[in-house]
Amino acid sequence: MMHKAGFVNIIGNPNVGKSTLMNTFIGEKLSIITSKAQTTRHRILGIVNGADFQMILSDTPGIIKPAYELQESMMDFVKSAFDDADVLIYMVEIGEQELKDEAFFKKITSSKIPVLLLLNKIDKSDQEQLESQVALWSSKVPNAEIFPISALEGFNVKEVFGRIVELLPESPPFYPKDQLTDKPERFFVNEIIREKILMHYKKEIPYAVEIDTEEFFEEDTIIRMRSIIMVERETQKGIIIGHKGSALKRVGVEARKDLEKFFGKQVHLELYVKVNKNWRSDQRQLKRFGYNQK
Repeated sequence: MMHKAGFVNIIGNPNVGKSTLMNTFIGEKLSIITSKAQTTRHRILGIVNGADFQMILSDTPGIIKPAYELQESMMDFVKSAFDDADVLIYMVEIGEQELKDEAFFKKITSSKIPVLLLLNKIDKSDQEQLESQVALWSSKVPNAEIFPISALEGFNVKEVFGRIVELLPESPPFYPKDQLTDKPERFFVNEIIREKILMHYKKEIPYAVEIDTEEFFEEDTIIRMRSIIMVERETQKGIIIGHKGSALKRVGVEARKDLEKFFGKQVHLELYVKVNKNWRSDQRQLKRFGYNQK
């Protein structure tokens, strides 16, 4: 029986629904989803296996103009998505007119590999707007197949999935058939905690935070974890902790519930907050957290 396998890389502006789409395809929550921009910081692989195919999906950070070292590293993850893609998914949302980076846009329009342009969030549009947007993107990206979808509502998602499988090249699997992702368990602990911070804190706080899980001990019935929430300033530390520790406790309770769902067993989570000055602009620190891989 012929087997297909390939890399399917998802790019687009912040908040267009890239993580929602990948999680829907996989059936697992690998990428965190919030209403805030720049939620995804890494390039996260999610693997979907069928009897005769292996689809390796890659969620990438939203395309932005970098303002500091961390964002430069995030855009390097996006650039790498062009290097190994067998199918490129360019995701836009209803009402969007352009990609924020002209160089990335030229890479998409001159791509020699198949490009699927997914026009997302069509549940927020009417027929007239939809037709106008399809016409706009057909003229802007003539090399792409256009699919109007709603990743959140599941509209047209199966059709896109089927088309991707058709486009995958003939190949043996790249990963073991029971593997779900390329990331270690601690990575998902960090991401789940960071998601709760994105949900509950405003302004600069979520963007100044990084999580480092220092301990992860799995026993028969429980996993014991100890994670550090890194911030850049003392004032941010106070905000994260909150009055008598109430804000930090809320993050811990919500994160533990999601971690128990993710790992399928009881979780004991200890959270601490630590000041790590200017880590977002420190190349050594960024490398330690898995960003600067150059």
